[in-house]
Amino acid sequence: MVVFVSGGARSGKSAVAEAAVRRAAGTQTPYYIATANVSDGEMAARIARHRRSRGAGWATLEAPLWLTPPVEQVPNGGAALIDCLTLWASQVLYPQADDARHPSPEQALCDLAACIDAARRRAIALVLVSNDLNEALLPTDEASAETWRYVAFLQRAHRLVAGRADSVREVIAGQGVEWKPASMSDHAGGLCR
Repeated sequence: MVVFVSGGARSGKSAVAEAAVRRAAGTQTPYYIATANVSDGEMAARIARHRRSRGAGWATLEAPLWLTPPVEQVPNGGAALIDCLTLWASQVLYPQADDARHPSPEQALCDLAACIDAARRRAIALVLVSNDLNEALLPTDEASAETWRYVAFLQRAHRLVAGRADSVREVIAGQGVEWKPASMSDHAGGLCR
């Protein structure tokens, strides 16, 4: 099963997603696929807070850019959480160094599709988390082109994931609202088939 969990900043989406992964894992170890790079003290504190809140017992895999390799490390029938696509998108679009292994935006979207397909093939319960940045008004001045570029890329990723997911949940004030029950799932997604 593939689940997409989205919501506004600090809405409680990580807690909702973590609970879903724990339930799916049962007695197995749940996997946390972290997309964050520790770039400053604020990010380090945020990561520490997330680790404390989810508690012990998680296996952590780091995936700031390529998502398929860590999903392939999760055992067949396991459960994994990718948290979060918002940070992943910023790292895809704004690389910190000249790295030949850095994906283009199109390669990153194809890898995102491939990680979902790999999870489905191997019966991994995969939960993907992201912020819904369209809830706020975006800037309209001339300097906002990069903001619009980022949001456009992130929303392409959201549409891809939502199209392939069995369940799409929006978190509002810590409560998950189901927008796509399993009966509506198409698994196609249209990109990188």
